[in-house]
Amino acid sequence: MTRPLDGIHVVSLAINLPGPLAAARLHDQGARVTKVESPTGDPLQAVTPGWYAHLTAGQEVTVLDLKDPAGRSRLDVLLATADLLITAMRPSALHRLGLAEVTTTFPRLGHIEIVGYDGAQAESPGHDLNYQAVHGTLTPPAMPTVPVADMIGAERVVTAAALALLDRAGTGSAGHRRVVLDEAAADAGAAVRHGLMGPGAPLGGAVATYGIYACADSHVALGALEPHFAARVKESLGVEPTHEHLARVFAERPTSHWEALAQKADIPLNAVLAPKPLVGAAPTTARERQS
Repeated sequence: MTRPLDGIHVVSLAINLPGPLAAARLHDQGARVTKVESPTGDPLQAVTPGWYAHLTAGQEVTVLDLKDPAGRSRLDVLLATADLLITAMRPSALHRLGLAEVTTTFPRLGHIEIVGYDGAQAESPGHDLNYQAVHGTLTPPAMPTVPVADMIGAERVVTAAALALLDRAGTGSAGHRRVVLDEAAADAGAAVRHGLMGPGAPLGGAVATYGIYACADSHVALGALEPHFAARVKESLGVEPTHEHLARVFAERPTSHWEALAQKADIPLNAVLAPKPLVGAAPTTARERQS
């Protein structure tokens, strides 16, 4: 079975999370990926070796010291025949490595540059937590459970890669595209800024039939947002679907009871599951199932 990116070669210098996520997605679509790491390796491997192994499955990991002329020359050999380059570093670091104008040196090469900030802040340091902090997606003092900016940023890298290849097909040049993680976090925060989510918002607790309720043993997430689903909740539970009534009824029985009732009545409801380590757990993605 052919895949959309069969025959495409991606070289990735990107470490941590957005770059490896994007490279894994591109690999899933058929691209051959060469992951270039410094002698110190990718910090992602040290922090979460299992996830790192899944994201790099099927890729070629090459160690090059790009500060050494020999290592830098070997990178150019890779780029001479590659289709896409993914980087994730500050613009000044790109300049120091001689990669700021890499698409001039290799006109058919598409360069997808991941940065934290753009414009006057382009050299400012940051991570997912920093980007989320200023765009309304955090609820202090709790730490986020999903790296929103990194995940959205990775998807934007995949989109940018596809657009670069489309451009090359039409013009012969793939060019350069910049993915800004701060902008990804800003778009994620739009739901809060526009009043859809957040404390007191329609999807932030104001609608009784769209919320999280304690049960006898754990919690359930009820997503009966549309009127027909709300009507089924009222009929199945036998109460007016207010916060108070739903809280009282759900607390009387365990999650298994409510999941069975929801399946029978066609109500969007499921138990809230605690995160589980990947080791020994059932794979949840195609990549994890194949690894």
